[in-house]
Amino acid sequence: MTAALLTTLRQIVGDAHVLTEGDLSAWENDWRKRAQGKALAVVRPASTAEVAAVVKACAAAGTSIVPQGGNTGLSMGSTPDASGTQLVLSLTRMQAVRALDAANLTITVEAGCILQSLQQAAEQAGLLFPLSLAAEGSCTIGGNLGTNAGGTQVLRYGNTRELCLGLEVVTAQGEVWEGLSGLRKDNTGYDLRDLFIGSEGTLGIITAATLKLFPQPAAQLTAWAAVPSMEAAVRLLGLAHQHLGASLTGFEAMGQFALSLVVRHMPLLRVPFAGLEEAPYCVLLENSDSESETHARTRFEHLLEVALEDGCVLDAVVAESLQQAHELWHIRESIPLAQAQEGLNIKHDIALPTSRIPAFVAYTDAALQRAIAGVRLVNFGHLGDGNLHYNVQSPADGDAREFLRTQEPLVNQVVYDAVARFGGSFSAEHGVGALKAGTLEQYKSPVALGLMRAIKQALDPQGLMNPGCVLRRPG
Repeated sequence: MTAALLTTLRQIVGDAHVLTEGDLSAWENDWRKRAQGKALAVVRPASTAEVAAVVKACAAAGTSIVPQGGNTGLSMGSTPDASGTQLVLSLTRMQAVRALDAANLTITVEAGCILQSLQQAAEQAGLLFPLSLAAEGSCTIGGNLGTNAGGTQVLRYGNTRELCLGLEVVTAQGEVWEGLSGLRKDNTGYDLRDLFIGSEGTLGIITAATLKLFPQPAAQLTAWAAVPSMEAAVRLLGLAHQHLGASLTGFEAMGQFALSLVVRHMPLLRVPFAGLEEAPYCVLLENSDSESETHARTRFEHLLEVALEDGCVLDAVVAESLQQAHELWHIRESIPLAQAQEGLNIKHDIALPTSRIPAFVAYTDAALQRAIAGVRLVNFGHLGDGNLHYNVQSPADGDAREFLRTQEPLVNQVVYDAVARFGGSFSAEHGVGALKAGTLEQYKSPVALGLMRAIKQALDPQGLMNPGCVLRRPG
């Protein structure tokens, strides 16, 4: 059966695009190198028709499929298991920009289109596609949609779900749903688009999407502020909403320990207010103005004056050029890499009501420090939309690998219990994947889980679409 399936797949996509031998680690290992799978084959279709034919062949053979884009996910949602029986379906050959409708402010692209390429296509048309992530040079829009990715501009533009108007999807039976509508109003039944977005390839395979575009801002300014507490950062956010309104497109908070890792491992980067003892956090703000740079700077500087008088800001700098703004954002985006260079760590991608973040941080910091002497907390993230990357580093003199092996269950329990206590979610923008499928069962309501399983059973009755991702396999 396996030989017959591989022969059929080669007939569909060509011999060169069915990979079974050699080094397949780029497709079989997850980005964080926490999981190493073994694929039956890596298949690389070039069109939606080929995807549909591959899925039909796998359904007939009873072979499960793991869809994969740029393989940059952090929750092990695009990695095959170790059985050698799962097919990795890589969509990276499907990179085309199919259409750009400037009057309708939409762009239609294939799922394998790299996010940065999509941003550039919009920019060349004088428009903006606002989704922005640290991995934008390698992640694909299909993966962004599959996980409902967030990024740095969710505060103004929303998650990937809010940026999508229509989808093209290959179902678990190999049929094609052609839903690439550019409509902003369409009340004709259930919203299938939103069902597939965020489903991580467990219900069907997204092959193309129609996405929203926006006018380019007339000016974009960036500021870096030192704040005396997380409470002060939340207060600054309120003032920014009040004085900038919809012009506020980014609001990132970064703990001093997180910034100290950047200083240590990337000494060429100049981190403002690094190590300032009276400022345990720094905030990065972005102001996108539709009028002019003069108008933007006047409003921005007035906000900072008010914040300094209020006491929620101790000191601040405003980037004087686009290059300086890029440098400030590069510091923020370098935190995950600096943390990786420091050693293995335990990552958390959590969401909380913004008003409750200070209390959560104080409570959870204390709980972890009581549980593990010398534990180091790498706290940073998109404070403007309530999303924190609340990561945990081993004690400075400890064995990081041993810390991960022995302490991860305890750390996760402390953090996720605290998230639930303060009314939050343990997964904000990275997806559930296989890594957190068990956590979902622990913290999601039985009613919600029942509905999710019913949807999975209805759309994928054979259970072949990314099994074990999001929902654990039965039994």
